[in-house]
Amino acid sequence: MSPTPRVKQRSTKITAKTGKSIAQTAAGGGKIVYANRELSWLAFNRRVLEQAQNEANPLLERTKFLAIVSSNLDEFFEIRIAGLMQQKDSTSGELSLDGLTPREQLKRAFTDITKLVKEQYACWNDLLVPALAKEKITFKTGDQLNAAERSWMVDYFAKQVHPVLTPLAIDQSHPFPQIANKTLNVIVSLDNPETPELENLMAVLPVPRSLPRIVQIMPGPNAESRPASEPQKFIFLSEIIKLCAGDLFPGYRIKSSHAFRVTRNSDLYIDDEEADNLLKRIEEELRNLRRGAAVRLEIEAGAPEPVFTLLCENLALSPEYVFQLDGPLNLVRMTSLSDFVDRPDLKYPVFTPVELPSLRAAATLFATMQERDILLHHPYESFTPVVDFVEQAARDPSVLAIKQTLYRTSGDSPIIGALIQASRNGKQVTALVELKARFDEANNIKWAKELEEAGVHVVFGLVGHKTHCKCSLIVRQEGDSLRRYVHLGTGNYNPKTARLYTDLSLFTCNPEITAEVAQLFNSLTGFGRSPEFKHLLVAPFNLHSRIQELIANEAANAAAGKPARIIAKMNKLVDKVTMENLYAASQAGVQIDLIVRSTCCLVPGVKGLSENIRIRNIIGRFLEHSRIYYFENGGAPLLYCGSADWMTRNFFRRVEALFPINDPEIKRRITEDLLPAELRDNVDARVLQSDGLYVPPVRKEGEAAFSAQKHFMGVAQKRATEQIEVVS
Repeated sequence: MSPTPRVKQRSTKITAKTGKSIAQTAAGGGKIVYANRELSWLAFNRRVLEQAQNEANPLLERTKFLAIVSSNLDEFFEIRIAGLMQQKDSTSGELSLDGLTPREQLKRAFTDITKLVKEQYACWNDLLVPALAKEKITFKTGDQLNAAERSWMVDYFAKQVHPVLTPLAIDQSHPFPQIANKTLNVIVSLDNPETPELENLMAVLPVPRSLPRIVQIMPGPNAESRPASEPQKFIFLSEIIKLCAGDLFPGYRIKSSHAFRVTRNSDLYIDDEEADNLLKRIEEELRNLRRGAAVRLEIEAGAPEPVFTLLCENLALSPEYVFQLDGPLNLVRMTSLSDFVDRPDLKYPVFTPVELPSLRAAATLFATMQERDILLHHPYESFTPVVDFVEQAARDPSVLAIKQTLYRTSGDSPIIGALIQASRNGKQVTALVELKARFDEANNIKWAKELEEAGVHVVFGLVGHKTHCKCSLIVRQEGDSLRRYVHLGTGNYNPKTARLYTDLSLFTCNPEITAEVAQLFNSLTGFGRSPEFKHLLVAPFNLHSRIQELIANEAANAAAGKPARIIAKMNKLVDKVTMENLYAASQAGVQIDLIVRSTCCLVPGVKGLSENIRIRNIIGRFLEHSRIYYFENGGAPLLYCGSADWMTRNFFRRVEALFPINDPEIKRRITEDLLPAELRDNVDARVLQSDGLYVPPVRKEGEAAFSAQKHFMGVAQKRATEQIEVVS
């Protein structure tokens, strides 16, 4: 057995430039106002729930939205609630932007979460279950099974479930078991008929993750080819285990059985400067996460008081952190329902990302890039050229070097395969792997080892900073000179999520841009405390200060009577200095449109403070993920795209890159179609009010419904058709 390959670590300390606010006080000397970060995020998740409640969406897609609500809440507890719980008893806990202590934030957050969870299960029980039943898709409980179905269930349990279950008794000789994070468990209360004086005998049944959580009842042979008109019946695995648990305790009587689930603190605690081997430390920490402090208990409603008390005591949780649910635990499992049900009429119409004929017809992307810059809008336009870019470089004998950032990628990533092949082909290959990409740490450790084993130079970037920028650099020998080619993106190098996330990809061989991308890589892999960037905006070096300058410039132009406007699209807006400067720009008369997908701490529409600021978000079929920043600049617009949200962490604790859009045709495409379409959307968009509520855009009389995402699907098809005509 060969030893585990060692992954080299090179880290560099840097000094970040801090920005200063140009804003003073607002509304005639009044206090600047901010929304609470946690409550703003919960308002976003409520918007996702609205998509599950919306009957205009296909039924099986609504079940997916409901699953996303649960997945989002899981992460919110694992990271945000866990952090507040750690801070709530600390005397030095920081106040939120809106002046709340951690304890106050927890109280308000739980008020909103309780309402949200109640609505979530009302959506399942009162809306989705009846709607599915009308389509002959039913979910049964134990008391709804007929004799034949019950017989099938008993047989299924005996053959598929019983062999992999291990009952864990809880008594003086059997301590309470370790419950892993987000796993399904069943707690059983039982008694021995021969010793009725012994009460509250309990045991836990941990359910392996390998078992399917949704089980089709009596599927029969060739179930996948059944006609859509034939009924499909399902039962949750937890229901089967509860009904058959007696088989695991012969001689005992089952008094009650309830499924439960524990959510634990899942934030990594790694001090890069103290870690001699970052990869090894993260591997150790990942093992510890399964045993992190409990932050939430979910249990089926109706659990007896002794069961409730036992769990709370052994998990060290107060009752306010317990959610008794009127329905199946972990609705994330509903994501898989559409895999069981072949009903295209209950799903979104099939959409295949468009492959542009002009790129398919080109001998190589390099030849096309020599003629012009290329912009792709995912998922409307295929991600394939991004993969081709690296794969062509791996095969091309003229390519000497490849440098690549990897933050998140797919389990069977062709990008990883291309980098390995390039190294084996004798090229100089460098991969900057971010080991601390939240919830992808284990995957990235695996890729780091495989890349290193293939001879790729693997580095982990800068101490204390996640590498979040999306860059790929190719160095190619062309005659007597070298030419650089780069891909810069707003999203990850992940072909699977590229079919679900809206992102932008820019391909360019512009010497000014490619030289600075090369400088960025050198700063990450070598030493560079204060590299100078004139074209790229790079965190933690010049991104924050330059954004503040651009906002201030718009304010000065507005005051001077020049054209002044800001349009910014991002995932989150949290950075205080940036928000203060936006408030100041609004007061100066700058018209500001912000498209913020989730957390937004800026409050729009406040008289004397933010009356010139409008904020909206879009939640639709695809996850809005691109970051685009437009500044009017007195009539000579500046346009940037990239990886960075306007958050303090992105400005100072991550390596980010915004790249300028200089090509006139590409700039026109973004400013005259992409951004206006997002601002015009009146179907999937919601507008943020000053009271924190999101409301549908007001349609003018006679105004037609307009969905930006549907519009972009049509635009992609039209571009492909036009290119077919040109190519042919």
